[in-house]
Amino acid sequence: MGDRQAPASLVLVQELANTLDVDSGTDRLDTADDLARFVRAHELTAFRLGTRDLAGLRELREALRAACLAHTGSPASPEAVTALDRQLSEAPLTLRLDGDGEAALGPAHGLSGLPAFTAHLAVRIATAAGDGTWARLKACEAHDCQWVYYDRSPAGRSRWCTMAVCGSRAKMRTYRARRTR
Repeated sequence: MGDRQAPASLVLVQELANTLDVDSGTDRLDTADDLARFVRAHELTAFRLGTRDLAGLRELREALRAACLAHTGSPASPEAVTALDRQLSEAPLTLRLDGDGEAALGPAHGLSGLPAFTAHLAVRIATAAGDGTWARLKACEAHDCQWVYYDRSPAGRSRWCTMAVCGSRAKMRTYRARRTR
């Protein structure tokens, strides 16, 4: 099916969302050690994320997964939308202009911890929304998967992380349901 890795601007969003394997229940943001590994692996030490941020980070992950699931046509739950709105409101962005007049969006001064990290992700999402790549970051429609992948199909209409597994299962369930009627 090809490469399902997101473009550079969205890789961190994708990898955060995929720290929970819905099928197995394995959560790679369950403990302080898990958080430390995630921070090191993604070079996020500047945000000073700590154990106090774990619950909020997991909430952010699930809200982002819901937003990615909405890209397949399944509306995000009101709880996920509320959680994401709240976290984003606590992570303000500012527009800065340099000496050459170039504009850059970035986290507001003085942020640290989860709000700083959320603002960092918001900049990436805003950039991706502007270039049209955000809507192609999707969560697999299979309720027991929901793996976040990047849809590189020409029409941008894929609904499963892989047709060979999740797509085949969904189509087989539909086929069986029709045959039992």
